[in-house]
Amino acid sequence: MSNNSWAQIGAITSMNVRNMSQRAASSIVALIGIAGVVTVLIGVLSIAEGFKAVLEISGSDDVAIVLRNGATDEMGSGLSQEQTRLIADAREAVRDDQGPVASPELYVVVDVPLKSTGTAANVPLRGVGPQAAKLRSNFKIVDGENFTPGKFEIVVGKGASMQFSGLTVGSRLRLGNADWTITGIFEDRGSVAESEIWTDATVLQGAYNRGTSYQSMRVKLTSPSAMQAFKDELSTNPRLNVRVISEKQYYAEQSKILVTLVSTIGSAIAILMGLGAIFAALNTMYSAVSSRTREIATLRALGFGPAPVITSVLVEALLIGLVGGAVGMVVSYLAFNGVRASTMNFATFSQLTFAFTVTPPLLIQGLTYALILGFIGGLLPSLRAAKLPITTGLREL
Repeated sequence: MSNNSWAQIGAITSMNVRNMSQRAASSIVALIGIAGVVTVLIGVLSIAEGFKAVLEISGSDDVAIVLRNGATDEMGSGLSQEQTRLIADAREAVRDDQGPVASPELYVVVDVPLKSTGTAANVPLRGVGPQAAKLRSNFKIVDGENFTPGKFEIVVGKGASMQFSGLTVGSRLRLGNADWTITGIFEDRGSVAESEIWTDATVLQGAYNRGTSYQSMRVKLTSPSAMQAFKDELSTNPRLNVRVISEKQYYAEQSKILVTLVSTIGSAIAILMGLGAIFAALNTMYSAVSSRTREIATLRALGFGPAPVITSVLVEALLIGLVGGAVGMVVSYLAFNGVRASTMNFATFSQLTFAFTVTPPLLIQGLTYALILGFIGGLLPSLRAAKLPITTGLREL
């Protein structure tokens, strides 16, 4: 492209941008439409990001989860008491003065009303062993005290206490065939555990008539590299028929279903809303071209080529997309980032509390989508302006 062409593009584009104030009303309509699309897109996708973030910080590479062979999650697993003892005795398990740092665990789902609606929701009630807190490096009681083993006492994750009714220290709940006292609230750096209620596994077995069975076993290993040796030792034991997976990998697998579902739905909503935003941008740019018919024809008659005309219209459309995208980014961040909510964990059919997470890549994705909408909205009008016959344009009043 010659220097003359670049000069023409610069001159027409500069003039067109300066005259945008004359089309303020239609430009604002298109801008608001694009901003709305970006806000919804980022808002929906921040659900998936928040859910994924919770599961990512929940797992550890040096903690193994042992399930019954063939089970994909704790709900479909089952281990006997004897099997949990054999697992805890593995050579790769970390030991302290209380024995192997391992926790045989039992998992049931109980109904607790949501604070927001009052409707019952599925909340995980987890029975854990005495070493459970040592397997979660960020676990700490932030209100009250831990439950006493052997008693009908429970502690509640901070996320669950914020989302569900009646989960405060000192309250009593009827769960299974027993009344339970809440003795404390715990944190675990926002992990999955904060969506749960914890109690002594032995007490939970009796309350739900589970005998001496468990569903999973968590074991702290000497290092992440010990995972394979741990797997090999358990798989060669004829008294065990188990699946061994790192905690990190376990939660990564659990996140796939919901993240894929939310991302698909969010993209579909954004596309549908984007069509409306494109029509608004088309209307704005066609209006801009119509109001400048004589001006464009005059410029063409003076020797300006089609490329500068097309570029000037596209730049205006992209500016509308850029501003609309920026507004949508700011609104979505202020409205959604850090907002606490709960959703269904489809792997366990229980509620998982999380915070909407608006990440920089998500903001960039929203801005990129806004620019695409602006470009599409300006493309057809720009081509129409470039193809407009000079004689026809000069006759326009």
